[in-house]
Amino acid sequence: MQAQDSAALLSTVSVANTPVTKLIVEPVVEPVVEPVDMEMMGKIRAEGMERSQLPQTLVYLTDVIGPRLSGSPGLLKANQWTITKFKEWGIDAKMQAWGPFGRGWTLERFSAQAVSPLCIPLIAYPKAWSPGWNGVKTADVVYFDAASEDDFAKYKGKLKGKFVLLSPMREVSARFEPDGRRYSPEQLEAMANPQPTTGERGGQRGGQNPANLSPEQRQAMQNQQRALQLNPRKLAFLLEEGALAALDPGRGDVGTLFVQQASVAPLPNAQPGQRIAPQSKEAEGRILPQIGVTVEHYNRLMRMLAAGEKVELAIELKVKFNENPGLMENNVIAELPGTDKADEIVMCGGHIDSWQAGTGATDNATGVAVCMEAVRILKALGVKPRRTIRVGLWTGEEQGIFGSRAYVGQQFGTLAEPKPEHGKFSAYFNLDNGTGTIRGVYAQGNAAIMPIFTEWLKPFSDLGATTMTLRNTGGTDHLPFDAVGLPGFQFIQDPVEYSTRTHHSNQDTFDRIQMNDMKQSAVIMAAFLYNAAMRDEKLPRKPTP
Repeated sequence: MQAQDSAALLSTVSVANTPVTKLIVEPVVEPVVEPVDMEMMGKIRAEGMERSQLPQTLVYLTDVIGPRLSGSPGLLKANQWTITKFKEWGIDAKMQAWGPFGRGWTLERFSAQAVSPLCIPLIAYPKAWSPGWNGVKTADVVYFDAASEDDFAKYKGKLKGKFVLLSPMREVSARFEPDGRRYSPEQLEAMANPQPTTGERGGQRGGQNPANLSPEQRQAMQNQQRALQLNPRKLAFLLEEGALAALDPGRGDVGTLFVQQASVAPLPNAQPGQRIAPQSKEAEGRILPQIGVTVEHYNRLMRMLAAGEKVELAIELKVKFNENPGLMENNVIAELPGTDKADEIVMCGGHIDSWQAGTGATDNATGVAVCMEAVRILKALGVKPRRTIRVGLWTGEEQGIFGSRAYVGQQFGTLAEPKPEHGKFSAYFNLDNGTGTIRGVYAQGNAAIMPIFTEWLKPFSDLGATTMTLRNTGGTDHLPFDAVGLPGFQFIQDPVEYSTRTHHSNQDTFDRIQMNDMKQSAVIMAAFLYNAAMRDEKLPRKPTP
């Protein structure tokens, strides 16, 4: 029950047309203050800012281990290394299986260049799960200019043994805006204003609203959608015709290439919209080798062909498909045991898997390293949390948030059929929006959490963390927790170069990490874990739908 006091208020009323002043005594409700241990906040800040282990952790995850594609030996090595590191810090950790996921994929050798009419080294990367070949293959380049399936006939019998350019040229405009940015005070203020949350993705992963596009932009979007719908049939035709590989410019410019996974050619009797995951056994024999080429190099090849030149490429593409036992995958789960409330759980996490063209630095070695550093800070300070603190390093996020979703089902069940731990869960904090400093928290529509987190952020206002918003954000590992009624949150982070330069690209490397931002993030993550683990009550939940 909230504490109450009273205050005397003077009110002037009219009685028989004569002003009368009377004394009114009304109860005044004192606001509930969320206690924050400022001494501990200072200790966390000092440990995280002055004795950080983040640089060493991030160098090993990115430069030494490198890409961590789900199902690959690189990811398994990262899982094993993080467990070893946790144990060095005195923190228990283990792998927890989920699946089946499917086949892994490893790039063993790759090179691409034009060899005729002159040598042109190409900036290019194979798409994940593309099959390969032995040695270097040299072949002519052909542009497959097909706006509809009616255009396929003119290429019948002409694509066998060729490298095929799949897309038209893409215009490259000058960049008049910086790639990197931070949120302005005005943007943060707008974000903090109450917004409808039903059906909203919002946040840093939301898409463009077509209503805000110009007629030209809308037409370009429609053309792109039509091309995307036709591409699976194009790939099926190339596969049937015996083409060597399909090349396209993807997204990005200035030498940056955003590369993800290969597309699977649909079966002849496939239903519209039916898709086969490239890592699945069903995809074997249905994937044409696919290679992304930076737009500047791709456009040059296109212009040379248009000028009537015969262009030859020499490409080496050696890959290996990996089949883990049972095609299973593993999350890493680490734990600081609790004391008097040890059966109650507070969690943080990020996904450790990545794409293959870069080294998965800002997506998401940063989130992984911040969570590892947060519990290292608490362990180094000798914290004995009341609740158990867990870290989840998830896999399969890039293919569909598979690892965290599997873990939530294993541990907590569903809204309709919750498991015992569901009622013992307090909160999950996720970090997966790049290298930017934490500016606040998406409350995910949980109004009751707003005043609590506002108090938790106050010790770090001088570090830029001030904003609470009711908005949702999507696309990452807090969603499975939120979906079953558990408090799951993603932090607001400065965008820096996430969408423009690093997210799923060949530039997602250690050098794009902003280390001071990461130290600030680790300090705030540690503080949130500490506060959630030590408070008397679990954190409030949204009303159950």
